[in-house]
Amino acid sequence: MQTLHTVLVQPNTIWHDPIANQKLIAEHLNQLQKSVQLIVLPETWATGFTMTPDQVAETSDGPSVRWMLQQAKKHNAAVCGSLAIQENQKFYNRFFFVHPDGHINTYDKYHPYTPSGEARVYVAGTKAITFEYLGWNIRPIICYDLRFPVFCRSNDDYDLLICVANWPAARIQAWDTLLRARAIENMAYSIGVNRIGRDAYRLDYPGHSAAYNALGDCEGTTNKNQFLTHVVLDQSKLVTTREKLPFLEDRDAFTLE
Repeated sequence: MQTLHTVLVQPNTIWHDPIANQKLIAEHLNQLQKSVQLIVLPETWATGFTMTPDQVAETSDGPSVRWMLQQAKKHNAAVCGSLAIQENQKFYNRFFFVHPDGHINTYDKYHPYTPSGEARVYVAGTKAITFEYLGWNIRPIICYDLRFPVFCRSNDDYDLLICVANWPAARIQAWDTLLRARAIENMAYSIGVNRIGRDAYRLDYPGHSAAYNALGDCEGTTNKNQFLTHVVLDQSKLVTTREKLPFLEDRDAFTLE
């Protein structure tokens, strides 16, 4: 069983400036004192949560994805987070999980945030995905997805839920509660990474990036003045907890249409 040394990256994202955000994050990653295996960035980390992706969206082989590939190779760690992506004249809020060997898993946000108008400018994803990294089964979600427990339900016994977000201060109590709830109900680790600062729409973001274990205990959290937080996830403890408390064996059987 593997431990997963993980860094939660909580930047004050610079609006519509991918190069500046790449530089800012890289400078902090270069200060890491310990080797890590997973680096988690927020939702739309290169631009901020923009409703004008026509101004900044990149392709899936564009400069921000190439930067993620470079960082993954440099730190010998997977790097993940979402980007505004243009493909076939459509826009997607797309999560990238970049492995150190250059392999990439992607997931398109299933639940666009309708109050912001995201559903009018971004195409919704069509399915959840689970993939493997270093023996861990990982389920990615993006921000608003966190509010939908049926969508997040572990029907495939994933080990780790990763939620990348731009979650505003006005509803941060819901963020804290839902992250913990998703861990408890799915008997899995739950990681949430949020940004800090203020965006162009005058929304404030307080961070609260955190990791929770299968019992809902906090394994590490980040205050608004921290850029990086290191947490260690222990797969053997997860397996022991599931064996001792086999709640998933009694879960309701259903499929999401």
